[in-house]
Amino acid sequence: LNVLDDFNREGLCIEVDFSLPAERVVRSLNQIIEWRGQPQAIRVDNGPEYVSGKLMEWAEKHNVRLEYIQPGKPQQNAYIERYNRTVRGEWLGQYIFETIEEAQDQATEWLWTYNNERPNIPLTVCLQTVAGQRGIGGITPAMKLKTAA
Repeated sequence: LNVLDDFNREGLCIEVDFSLPAERVVRSLNQIIEWRGQPQAIRVDNGPEYVSGKLMEWAEKHNVRLEYIQPGKPQQNAYIERYNRTVRGEWLGQYIFETIEEAQDQATEWLWTYNNERPNIPLTVCLQTVAGQRGIGGITPAMKLKTAA
């Protein structure tokens, strides 16, 4: 499970396991809210963990709108798709893990580096987003967040 902040492209969570049911998604979202505050909306795909009654109940209770992308349209969630590719290429595909705990530890370490040390460099050819923004200008997600404060 990867959770990404659309504003500053900050990775908020990587959860590693063989299966991530809705209960795990809800637990991760609660941890993120404790740390960062509550979002107005969360964009998700149509996986079983996201269309479950458990997540829908959680969202209603917290007054968080769930925005589902259309099936077969991953470009509607382009930031997370690009982030997932980065996770696979820079972290997941680079190691052979012996245990889930080892994978989670490596994920946490990589996530810190991604957010605090790795600049988000705009692509040479970059598609315009709905808001008309491009990459975050060659700075880290943590730096982008500080500029908003």
